[in-house]
Amino acid sequence: MKVGVVKEILPGERRVALVPDTVAKLIAAKLEVAVQTGAGSEAFYTDDGYQKAGATMVPDARAVLSQADAVLKVQPPSLDEVAALKSGAILICFLQPSAHADVVKALATQKVTAFSLELVPRISRAQSMDALSSQAGVAGYKAVLIAANRLGKFFPLLITAAGTVRPSRVLVLGAGVAGLQAIATARRLGAVVEAYDVRPAVKDEVKSLGATFVELPLEAQAGQGGYAAQQSEEFLRRQREL
Repeated sequence: MKVGVVKEILPGERRVALVPDTVAKLIAAKLEVAVQTGAGSEAFYTDDGYQKAGATMVPDARAVLSQADAVLKVQPPSLDEVAALKSGAILICFLQPSAHADVVKALATQKVTAFSLELVPRISRAQSMDALSSQAGVAGYKAVLIAANRLGKFFPLLITAAGTVRPSRVLVLGAGVAGLQAIATARRLGAVVEAYDVRPAVKDEVKSLGATFVELPLEAQAGQGGYAAQQSEEFLRRQREL
């Protein structure tokens, strides 16, 4: 089997689906790996690093896509990328199928089997395939850094000879993986943090990070696998009012 990795084309996307260390493991498992030239450059992985791990460097993305039996990506493919995939190939990425119906239809037409990583269930058997949690943690961390940069004032309490600057107050909506990381990051930066989630069960996790859990007089239901469930329109209306 040949595994292919191409450079992400979404503006601002710096991640790469496969790193040299993992390439070496695939090569050891007797798989072939083809990587587009420059695929890992934005993530600080050099072409030389991939070559030393055993990958074949290919200058053209279409050549990688048309030859690979399994294609690994971070973002959903474009329609042009789908058209370049060979019939019967396997695609593994954060597909977001509900937001990219045209891509899903094109994949079906191309007879491509697609695995959407963000839809892998949160169960013990699938834990080794849980790519979403790690990326959600990164998102929560980065979100607070962006907020701190744009806020225009300091996050922590500052007591100086010139006066005192009160700490910023941060409200985090949602206490999943991303939310908990955002809480922890904001606290480390010195902010006073409050957090809200429709799942009362996460209250202790929020408090353990030094934040205050915002409680609303509403009854909410948690979904399966620890996720929040879709709430009723009446619940959402009252939530906005409060």
